Amino acid sequence: MEATPLGAVTLEDDTPSFWPDAAAEEMYLVEQKSQNRTPPPPPADAPEETVEPSSPLPALDDLVKQIPVPVRETLDELFRAKFVKVQRVPKSALRG
Repeated sequence: MEATPLGAVTLEDDTPSFWPDAAAEEMYLVEQKSQNRTPPPPPADAPEETVEPSSPLPALDDLVKQIPVPVRETLDELFRAKFVKVQRVPKSALRG
């Protein structure tokens, strides 16, 4: 049996979800309004920036090879991550 870290919660198949449902979310928002706390407005939909390809994108295999093997193994173990494509993203999508 694998040791569970202190404070971790183990879910079983018949355990209800800990994620709030719509009613709980609505109660939370009503409570926040009664305390004069309004949730931050959703981010404004910025128009998509068109990215002009200044150079061809590298091959996916070349990029995956740049990720250290222990990191790739951990990604696969935790998230079953699969790298499927290479694409450009607008600068606005990146943290500033």
